[in-house]
Amino acid sequence: MFSAGAESLLHQAREIQDEELKKFCSRICKLLQAEDLGPDTLDSLQRLFLIISATKYSRRLEKTCVDLLQATLGLPACPEQLQVLCAAILREMSPSDSLSLAWDHTQNSRQLSLVASVLLAQGDRNEEVRAVGQGVLRALESRQPEGPSLRHLLPVMAKVVVLSPGTLQEDQATLLSKRLVDWLRYASLQQGLPHSGGFFSTPRARQPGPVTEVDGAVATDFFTVLSSGHRFTDDQWLNVQAFSMLRAWLLHSGPEGPGTLDTDDRSEQEGSTLSVISATSSAGRLLPPRERLREVAFEYCQRLIEQSNRRALRKGDSDLQKACLVEAVLVLDVLCRQDPSFLYRSLSCLKALHGRVRGDPASVRVLLPLAHFFLSHGEAAAVDSEAVYQHLFTRIPVEQFHSPMLAFEFIQFCRDNLHLFSGHLSTLRLSFPNLFKLAPPSAACSTAPSRVRTAVLCPQFLAWNSPPLTSEFVALLPALVDAGTALEMLHALLDLPCLTAVLDLQLRSAPAASERPLWDTSLRAPSCLEAFRDPQFQGLFQYLLRPKASGATERLAPLHQLLQPMAGCARVAQCAQAVPTLLQAFFSAVTQVADGSLINQLALLLLGRSDSLYPAPGYAAGVHSVLSSQFLALCTLKPSLVVELARDLLEFLGSVNGLCSRASLVTSVVWAIGEYLSVTYDRRCTVEQINKFFEALEALLFEVTQCRPSAALPRCPPQVVTVLMTTLTKLASRSQDLIPRASLLLSKMRTLAHSPATSSTHSEEGAEAIRTRATELLTLLKMPSVAQFVLTPSTEVCSPRYHRDANTALPLALRTVSRLVEREAGLMPG
Repeated sequence: MFSAGAESLLHQAREIQDEELKKFCSRICKLLQAEDLGPDTLDSLQRLFLIISATKYSRRLEKTCVDLLQATLGLPACPEQLQVLCAAILREMSPSDSLSLAWDHTQNSRQLSLVASVLLAQGDRNEEVRAVGQGVLRALESRQPEGPSLRHLLPVMAKVVVLSPGTLQEDQATLLSKRLVDWLRYASLQQGLPHSGGFFSTPRARQPGPVTEVDGAVATDFFTVLSSGHRFTDDQWLNVQAFSMLRAWLLHSGPEGPGTLDTDDRSEQEGSTLSVISATSSAGRLLPPRERLREVAFEYCQRLIEQSNRRALRKGDSDLQKACLVEAVLVLDVLCRQDPSFLYRSLSCLKALHGRVRGDPASVRVLLPLAHFFLSHGEAAAVDSEAVYQHLFTRIPVEQFHSPMLAFEFIQFCRDNLHLFSGHLSTLRLSFPNLFKLAPPSAACSTAPSRVRTAVLCPQFLAWNSPPLTSEFVALLPALVDAGTALEMLHALLDLPCLTAVLDLQLRSAPAASERPLWDTSLRAPSCLEAFRDPQFQGLFQYLLRPKASGATERLAPLHQLLQPMAGCARVAQCAQAVPTLLQAFFSAVTQVADGSLINQLALLLLGRSDSLYPAPGYAAGVHSVLSSQFLALCTLKPSLVVELARDLLEFLGSVNGLCSRASLVTSVVWAIGEYLSVTYDRRCTVEQINKFFEALEALLFEVTQCRPSAALPRCPPQVVTVLMTTLTKLASRSQDLIPRASLLLSKMRTLAHSPATSSTHSEEGAEAIRTRATELLTLLKMPSVAQFVLTPSTEVCSPRYHRDANTALPLALRTVSRLVEREAGLMPG
């Protein structure tokens, strides 16, 4: 992000210790006390600002230094650059009890704005926000609208309106509305005077020319932020500042006074001829200040939309056109919500604007506020917004996924408009593969209208921009998950790092190299590029990049092998780190809507995908940790899952391959079998099933505990061994014919834990844990009735009363068993 030199300076600033900073502040104090505040003072203040702003924690400055900074800020003859630095340093220290700036005694408007910025950074600790607002309003009342001082104070007023909307009284709000009307509508059309010339300057050379449009034509209509010139007058600067605060002020002022018809009778106005009549007659009558401001704001936005049609001569002006279009549409949306009469006056130009910008990739950000406008006002204006959704949700994510700003704004748009998607929420859920690639069409939705099939959520945004967008998607996921989308959504989440690798290859193979975004140039993967272009694998790549839900799932294991060289890409690694968080959010949402059938399918998917993950570093471990906890959560929701999926669980346990990498999931599965394979949870549980699981777990325990030097068996965590022994004991307590086999097995395990060969497989702590657990379980099996009571308690025994009341049977039984275990352990040799 920064150059090497900038990184070095930041590193040095962060490494400065408090003692060094104290000495440096003493030097600055001497410089600030001198009569001549020269270049040394400027350089030292710049260094001090770098030091205190380079760290995320606040630095403490000596009180003498803080007082001198405040005094320097208030000096009338102090150079402006020094005052700006003093204010910046004091803002970095805020909030602080050592600041005591005096607002009332400052006369210079530039100083007022700097002092106000420090006070506002303090927060509203002593009603500073109100005091600052009242001070700016006094300046507004005492000076003419074209007064030069207001240019520095208006941004402060905009900040006050946002921080403390209730600061202004009714007459003050009216005054500000009048001033905004003057600045927005009546700014000069002549450029500002140049600085006073030197010896060779002539009166003719100093004559200002007219302002121009962005295409170079002379402006014939009123001045706006898109008007161009070499120099600007103060009222033109106020025009720009007034537009920047216009939307916030409209939201603050709201429809009040004579404009209360906006809110009380809105439902009657919308769609009626009265709205059209009022729209044409408002210009011919004298309007109150707030209504007049809305009228001027509407004209200003219309003028901006007209100016955006012009071809800009400079790229900076072209970018400014797009930014102004976004703000103009947002202001029009506020106006139409406050007064529906503006709606019918806005529709024609906004429809034309949408038709113009939808084909321009450079203007894609304008489509988001336009979509919000049509989503908010579509019904009242009888606008069919399906075409807007189709273009916005199908093409934009595919073409612009590499734009981080657009990605963030797009997800914010989805989040902020969830309440407006009440009639289109299935749009988000069913056709989201283009933004998140997770929604399969289901039979229940096959008859939905075509609007419901629009693509909304694209995983390209998340795969390419996962670190900054993770929290946004976590907040959005609950609205996207339902029973029809859950399985494909889970597959897509697990394949997200693989998708990131494919997107990287897609950009690397793009023909227009000048338009491609940056990627990790240190990574060379020619074999991956060849595979990406190979027709043999095009089907898998197209499935991963599909724009809409396919309703089917593909096994992407071949792609995992082909794209393994891309696993070291930094973007892939970042995406892999985000997936566990997204999985947690997904399961939190899906468990709220899952029925019994879906829970079974989710459990099977967890087992099946546990050994089919993209080989990014550390990815499998993070995913397995989430899958193991969520498998237990699914079993808690539906305890009969173990009986219903008995065959699949037996197949899962039938192989020891990859046990170490899936140790957490295997542990959860084994624990769930021991906990829920019982007639207590499912009457369909039979002795035959218990025997089959016992044999499978017995074989698994035998496999993982053999210490054969010739066999390349992976090391098994001791937690897996202890859970296996516990589950086998639980099953034996429910089928007492198995008790002799279980006792023999536990005896062998206890003996094995004592053998020297175990030290090569487990640590001393692990061997001790296995030995202790085997001893405890052996003691329990010597008393089958107690073992069944402790290991398979009834529902009544599990109630809280049995754990709180010392006179009930469970605490008594536990104390008895503890004594027996201790006695047995004392009789054992060494």
